[in-house]
Formats: sequence, structure tokens, C-alpha cells
Amino acid sequence: MSKTALLLIVLLAVAHLTIVCRCEDEEYEDGEDDSDEEEGGDEEDDTEVKEENGVLVLTDGNFDTFMEGKDTVLIEFYAPWCGHCKQFAPEYEKIAQTLKENDPPIPVAKVDATEAKDLGSRFEVSGYPTIKILKRGQPVDYDGDRTQKAIVARVQEIAHPDWKPPPEATLVLTKDNFDETVNNADIILVEFYAPWCGHCKRLAPEYEKAAKELSRRSPPIPLAKVDATVENEVASRFDVSGYPTLKIFRKGKAFEYNGPREQHGRRRRRRTPTMSTRAQSPLCLLAPAGIVDYMSEQAGPPSKQVQAAKQVQELLKDGDDVVIVGIFSSERDAAYETYIEACNSLREDFTFRHTFSAELAKLLKASPGHVVVTQPERFRSKYEPASHALLVQDSTSVSDLQEFFKKHANPLVGHRKPSNDAKRYAKRPLVVVYYGVDFSFDYRKATQFWRSKVLEVAREHPEYTFAIGDEEDYAEELKSLGLSESGEEVNVGILAEGGKKFAMEPDEFDSDVLREFVMAFKKGKLQPIIKSQPVPKNNKGAVKVVVGKTFDEIVMDPQKDVLIEFYAPWCGHCKKLEPEFLALGKKYKAEKNLVIAKMDATANDVPNDEYKVEGFPTIYLAPSDGKHKPVKFESGDRTVDALSQFLEEHATKLTHARDEL
Repeated sequence: MSKTALLLIVLLAVAHLTIVCRCEDEEYEDGEDDSDEEEGGDEEDDTEVKEENGVLVLTDGNFDTFMEGKDTVLIEFYAPWCGHCKQFAPEYEKIAQTLKENDPPIPVAKVDATEAKDLGSRFEVSGYPTIKILKRGQPVDYDGDRTQKAIVARVQEIAHPDWKPPPEATLVLTKDNFDETVNNADIILVEFYAPWCGHCKRLAPEYEKAAKELSRRSPPIPLAKVDATVENEVASRFDVSGYPTLKIFRKGKAFEYNGPREQHGRRRRRRTPTMSTRAQSPLCLLAPAGIVDYMSEQAGPPSKQVQAAKQVQELLKDGDDVVIVGIFSSERDAAYETYIEACNSLREDFTFRHTFSAELAKLLKASPGHVVVTQPERFRSKYEPASHALLVQDSTSVSDLQEFFKKHANPLVGHRKPSNDAKRYAKRPLVVVYYGVDFSFDYRKATQFWRSKVLEVAREHPEYTFAIGDEEDYAEELKSLGLSESGEEVNVGILAEGGKKFAMEPDEFDSDVLREFVMAFKKGKLQPIIKSQPVPKNNKGAVKVVVGKTFDEIVMDPQKDVLIEFYAPWCGHCKKLEPEFLALGKKYKAEKNLVIAKMDATANDVPNDEYKVEGFPTIYLAPSDGKHKPVKFESGDRTVDALSQFLEEHATKLTHARDEL
């Protein structure tokens, strides 16, 4: 073969190889493009609405887009783990099918509120399943039976073109109609609220439901509301300092509302697991009876009539609280009317009874016109009278009667419990003896043995209140006193004025040991117990750190105004406030007589009862001339500007020109 032919063959082979490689590269590139296209095609559109067994699935991403232009939509907010939701699912699918065949069709959807947290928050979902009917985007709560028939009927009713939401059952009061309304009402509940207040928003639906139900009662009990940010004059008349504030009015006279904040006292459905349970406002705590039950009870008479001696004898034998009985000739007795009026404002603190029975008058050793206050048998002792009686005369005022009730409410040594703590044992100083308190048959003798030791000392100090308390009921209090690991069967603490606490050194308990401890307190020889973090070595920042041991030194300094924030390290609102509070501290750094401070209220005692911390963050201004009357910052706007305005209004030592603030 010639060299020329050989060279030609080699060139042809190289050319062929180049073409093959180029084709493979193009195929590979095409494959990559195809793959990219396929991957792009797999990306989910978060506005797409999927369907499961006829029910549309809505999320945070697709909700608003889906709702555009929709007249009526039925929505269930559920949790995957909720047993009631699982049980309801087949019924809900039937509802979806029925409403799909409606003319026009009505969409039926569901939202997993554990995933769609924004929607759960937006529609204030606190239990599962929660059913809402959205009419042109506005939610209508559904509280009827969870059956196909009931829900379909309600949805079709709301979907009707002529349907309009019913007017609110809650009355709206302003300065123009407030006095007339409350003065003419035998009983009315009034809520003072602020539009920005989160607790008020959560209360609103429960309050409206209760208003509707109580309006159907015979006679009806009205519920009303006042926007306290607009009606400042009305709110200030009734010392409204927080939101929401609820008050009961009887013919214009105001009484505190101490009931629950929900429609009924039913057990709530399981809460969203993401909700924090570490700090809840007292306004939102569950209660054994709801607004409806509580107000129905409040509408009744404050005293119950007793007719048989046996009823009172049982109270004296087995009761654990003071027994108050008014003895009268008839309901027309003027003394009876005075008694009922006195009972009205104290019906939360005492259980009142009255009788027109001669048999009961004889049992109580009193004649008509007398009110008898007596202690149950378990609290009687040789150091005090078994009962006290007051004759109600024309000159006896309502306040005279009320003072009589309060004066004799407690025995010499009573039983302090969480249920009666605020009502009976708020007075300070309070001497508490902690042990296993149990008045049941098997343990009564041991309980009374230790109580008798306390009685010997209590009779010597009538200026102090003495009580026994079960060590399990007050485990946290014992811990704060440093006595939880004392090893003693009986421990003693003194809760003094200003939030100060004193603990008796662990010792074998008897009346002499207790007497010595009480005398040492009386002579000022005891040091208070204060839970406190270490005192900061360097505390020169724009925001000073206060701990339990430095509270009096910094906050109660009479030469300075002090703005103090009580916070919790885990609190989201506190974390959000932190940069604003620091900026505030820097702004006023030059003010020598103004201190911006903060205190971790979970790690330190607040040794002053005037500075109540019931949620986080809590902010007070302790003015230089009013340390025992701190001013609470109530606004929900915790910005530098809002806090500055608060200081401008309430601080006493600012040297800045007002217009510079």
C-alpha cells in the first residue's frame, strides 16, 4: 500500500472519531437540558391547591390567592394528631361532596394549623377542630353540631345572597350613654379594652358568644364594652389601668369581676403544641365556670336562705371556712335589706346565708336583726370566742357590716390554702407554719397537735396573722424560703410587708421555738431571704442590671427616677424589646437622675409587692417622689418613641428640654 493511501485512511479515521465524539457531547448536553427542564417541571407552585377526598388543602402559601373572589368557603382547621379531627374526617368529606353539588358549588377546605402557623394565628385557632365559614373573606365562627346536616344547613344559610351578619349582642358604650345604661341595669358586665391589646382580641369572640347567650336569658343580662383608649374619662373614673378590665355594675355601682374569661367553663380542646405555657396572663387562665355561668350566678341573690337547723349544723361540723348567717323577721325587715346590700360586694369573698327561722335563731343564740359570724368546729379554740354577733340597727351602715365580716373572717390560726390565700391571707405580716396539714379522720389529731402549738404563740401576737399551710400546697414557697430541704417535719416562714420573707432556722418545732422566732422578727433582728443572681461587678452600661439584692438600692433610690423592665430570658416579646430598651438607655445616658434598668424576674425575687409581675415584659417607672406608687407602662407600642413619651409624662427629674424628647 502506498504512503499516500495509508495517510488518507488515517485522516478518514480521525475525522470519523471527531464526529462521533461531537455527537456524544451534543447528546450529553441535550440530556442535561432535558434533566434541567424535568427538574424545573418538578418544582411545586406554592399557590397550587390540592384536593384530598373532595376537600381542598389550603396552606399559608395558597390561602389568599385561593380566597380571591370567593363568596363563601367552609374551612376546618385541624391537627394531624387530633383524635376528634380524625373522627370528624369522614363526615367532613361527605359535607364537601354535598356542597360541591350545591348550586352554586361551595368550596370546602381544610388547613393543617400545625404547619400553616400564620393562618392559625390569623384566625385565632386555639383548639381542634375549629370550623369557620368565610363570607367574602370575613370569618364566621361555627359552634353547632359537627354533623353533615347541621353544617351544610348553616353554610347554605350564610351563602344566601341576602344573608347579613347579625348585629353584635355586646353593647357599645361611650361617655354619652355609659351612665344611663349602667345606672338603669340591675346587673351588667362591662369590658374596658384597647383595640391593640392581644388579650382583648382573644377575649372578644368568647365575650360576644356569652353576650348572645345571656341576652336570651330571662331576664336578660347585658354585656357591654368600652374602648378605653377613646373613652379615657370613663376609664379613669373606674381606675382602669390594664386591658382588658372587666367590671360588674349593679344600678351604677361598680364591683370587681373575678370570674373566668370564656363563654363556658368547659374543658378546652387540646392546644397548639407550639403555644408557650410558661407565662400566661391571668386573664387567659381556664376557670371552673364560664362567663355565662358566673354572670347567671351573680344575677342571683348574694345570700342563700337556710330553713333547717341541720343545714347550719353540717357547715359547723364539716366546714372549712367561716359561716355567716343573718337572722331576720322577714324580707321586709330593714336590717335584711342592709345585710343584702353589704353581701353584694363581698359575694366573691364569703358564702352568705340568711334565715327567718326561730329554730335557727335559737341554735345560733341570736335574735332577729343580728348577723352571726362563727367558725367551724375544727378552728375553734379556748383562746377565742366561738362566734361573734352584730345587731343591725338603723344607724348600721353597709360598710359597718362589711368591716364586721372581714374582722372576724379568720380564726386565731386558720388553714391557708391556694383557694383562700388571696381572700383570707393577704394581710402582712403573715406567720405560716408548714407541715402535712390534713383534717381527714385519720390525720386530724396530728394536724391539730401542731396547730395547738401555734395557737399558744398566736394569742400573744394579735397584731400578726397566723396560719398553717400544707407543705405540698406551698412547695414553691418553701423553696423560695430555702426550707424545702430542711429535713424538719415542721417549717416556719414570715411573709412581711413589701414582699420581704423570713425563714426560721431548721429546728425541732415547739411553741417556744416559734415564740423566739416571732420575737426576733418583731425586734428587727432577722435578715430577709431574697432570691438573687450575683451582683454584677461592672454595671456601667446604658441599661443597668438589677438583681434581688440590689433592688432596694437601685429601684427604690429616692433621688432618682427608675424605669425598670422585668423580663424572662425565654420571652419572645422581651427579646424583641431588647434593642429598643438599649437604645432608650443610650438616649438618656446623660440624665444623672434617671436610671434605665432591667431585671430577670425568673431568677430574682422582686422584694416589693407594689411591683407586680404577672407577665413579660412588665415595665414600671419608679418616680423619685413615689417609689411605693410605681406607674405601669401599659401601651403595646414598646418603641423608643413610645417609651420616651411615657418618661416625658411621668418622670420627675428629667433635665432635657421637653422639645428635645
